[in-house]
Amino acid sequence: MSAPKTAMAFWVTHPGQGQLQQEPLPTLGEAEVHVRALYSGVSRGTESLVFHARVPDSETQRMRAPFQAGEFPTPVKYGYCSVGRVTHGPDALVDKTVFCLHPHQDHYVVPADMAVPVPDNVPAQRAVLTANMETALNGVWDANPMLGERVCVVGAGVVGALVAYLCARIAGVEVTLVDINPERETLAQALDVPYALPEQAPNDQDCVIHASGHPDGLRLAMSLVGNEGRVIEMSWFGQGEVSLPLGGAFHSQRLTLRASQVGQLPAKLQPRWNYRRRLNVALRLLADPALEALISSECDFADFPERAPALFSPQSTALCHRIRYP
Repeated sequence: MSAPKTAMAFWVTHPGQGQLQQEPLPTLGEAEVHVRALYSGVSRGTESLVFHARVPDSETQRMRAPFQAGEFPTPVKYGYCSVGRVTHGPDALVDKTVFCLHPHQDHYVVPADMAVPVPDNVPAQRAVLTANMETALNGVWDANPMLGERVCVVGAGVVGALVAYLCARIAGVEVTLVDINPERETLAQALDVPYALPEQAPNDQDCVIHASGHPDGLRLAMSLVGNEGRVIEMSWFGQGEVSLPLGGAFHSQRLTLRASQVGQLPAKLQPRWNYRRRLNVALRLLADPALEALISSECDFADFPERAPALFSPQSTALCHRIRYP
């Protein structure tokens, strides 16, 4: 059966508005694959900034997704959490379920080496968490929690919850997942991670990892860390500005505030690691069925433009939203 010659893709057409648009597909090359999408995941933090056209001018090149089309602010086709089935291409990949850093689109053609096979013990539905797991993995590397340390993770969104999940599996590490939403306690329990509201969060932490996306969360993180402790900032505020209390304990206790960003591998790993190796590890880490708790909602691809404004609103409490393709 021949591959389709057109595809439907989700485009952000105006700030706070998107629609499905039909577009032609390129002719399949010798070292390329045609993928029929099964699911894609919405990375709410980054995609919310894109949806509301809040990507800073200084970051438009660094923020580009691998198969992005269009330019910031709009119109732009964006996304990087697609799982599909290879229908045409090299024999070794045909009929394989693969993960690809591709925007929300029902069919696409990409280089074969960009379609990463999903392990047999990871369902396609759960593999939409791969990009989030990659970000969490990089954040844990940057935080470098050591045996027996006390660690708080502030912000129980998808990335924060995954960071806490990974840290809790390091021998002796005492992890607390902190969030203002008491309903996140159920998620923490599903991931076997202790939970606390901000006012209950433990002090004198060796490391606090911030992933709430809100300035108040970062200020809380700085208040929880102990002497000579470190705060790892995983949120990205786009065009927003953040005011921080740097005049008190930050200096007297010699605290460290460090950014973590998935676009670069930690320097200490670069001699041996590359992005493909990190992606393969992220996929393997998704074998645990407990991670299904991070999928909070789902819709058909045809309904996504209508659902997007509510999903990307500041009031949304969604975790990972999964899109189904026919």
